[in-house]
Amino acid sequence: MASLRIDHPVAQDTAPWHPTARRRRLRACHECDLLVALPPLRPHQRASCPRCGHTLSHRHARPAQRSLALAITALIALVAALSFPFIRFEARGVSNAIQLTDTAISLVDFHEPFVGILVLLTVVVLPVFYLLSVIWLQIGLLRRRPLPRSRRIARALVQLSPWMMADVFVIGALVSLIKIAGMASVDLGLSFWSFCAFALLLLWTSRSLDIDWMWFSLAGEPPAPEHCRLGEPAAAQGVTGCPTCGLVNRLSHFGRGRCARCGERLRFRNAHSLQRTWALLLAAVILYIPANLYPIMTTTSLGSETPSTIIGGVLIFLSHGDWPIALIIFTASVVVPIGKIMAMAWLCIVVRRRGQLSYRHKRLKLYRITEFIGRWSMIDVFVVAILVSLVHAGSLLAITPGPAALAFASVVVITMLAAITFDARLIWDTRDVQPHMPAALKRQSPYSPVKEADDV
Repeated sequence: MASLRIDHPVAQDTAPWHPTARRRRLRACHECDLLVALPPLRPHQRASCPRCGHTLSHRHARPAQRSLALAITALIALVAALSFPFIRFEARGVSNAIQLTDTAISLVDFHEPFVGILVLLTVVVLPVFYLLSVIWLQIGLLRRRPLPRSRRIARALVQLSPWMMADVFVIGALVSLIKIAGMASVDLGLSFWSFCAFALLLLWTSRSLDIDWMWFSLAGEPPAPEHCRLGEPAAAQGVTGCPTCGLVNRLSHFGRGRCARCGERLRFRNAHSLQRTWALLLAAVILYIPANLYPIMTTTSLGSETPSTIIGGVLIFLSHGDWPIALIIFTASVVVPIGKIMAMAWLCIVVRRRGQLSYRHKRLKLYRITEFIGRWSMIDVFVVAILVSLVHAGSLLAITPGPAALAFASVVVITMLAAITFDARLIWDTRDVQPHMPAALKRQSPYSPVKEADDV
């Protein structure tokens, strides 16, 4: 058994199959496909994969009460944020105040419905649905009688997490305030501080969810498939772990099936993972060109229009001495998108190549970083949304969105989809596993011994 620490136990991976193992809680790591058994966990402990370090389960004290309290408090903070003025500004005798939802409505008024809907979804709609879902589930668990459609709602929670961007919106609001501080007097309303509290509470709520405990409380733990061997890849044994609830299921000879606990569709590997990732990356590259060539917004001052590209906005901040803000914008709008596209393309290339264990760990770490930072590119989109809704005084002083806003927002969404589509388990498919893979998995996997090469 792998060495254990009290605060961070590692899942057991070396015990052979025996008749009583069917009653043990088996898990197939979502990132390296190693089949392991979860150890008993106490509150504030987490179980990690012994091969790649991916967190398999994180136990909390009083998980239902904790998540319920945080979700209700976050909703109260959001209601306050929607009920009062968000930001107020005054310049040259003209004043204006906006509410939180005006950031999306103004974009729709300026014929940018896709960007406006994207802002509204990521900042308000999806977080509200997420919090209401958490409240619905936890109330049922506290009553020891799940409410109707609890399993379907629990499945949706996993899909929503990457698309909630209230914390990114807060950073975008701070950047907007610094940008207009030199041209106007700005006052922060009660809504702004309530939204900051909401963003923090939403983050705590998502981190407080004990998915493993929640699914065990909702639907129990069906027995593991027969003849599973711990410490070996799950796919080579004809089983796979559900990405939603974690249950290990045995698939048919064709490599398809549904989870016995949550009903999620299952495959040994994501269908056409590399092809879809390449297609999305190509689309992102094509859209990134107009996103930088065309202005992302246009500033009108005393009848004179000044278009501003992404790089132009960075240079303006540098000329005013605001180098920290310039660094944030440059990182989020230039470094992150380009770096993410290059990193995902490199992973798609080297995933076919055989490498040592250390190389696979580095590739997986790169993938985790790429997946995490992708959403932060939305900062520039949120800055445009806030400035367009706030600075609107006709020909005296106004800011309007440019055609690059739609292109850049599309780049952010597409690169996030590329990271989600890429199957990290492909990094661990090697020649040693290939002969033992089911025929269906060989068709789904991009690995081919003919195309092996030394690591780069």
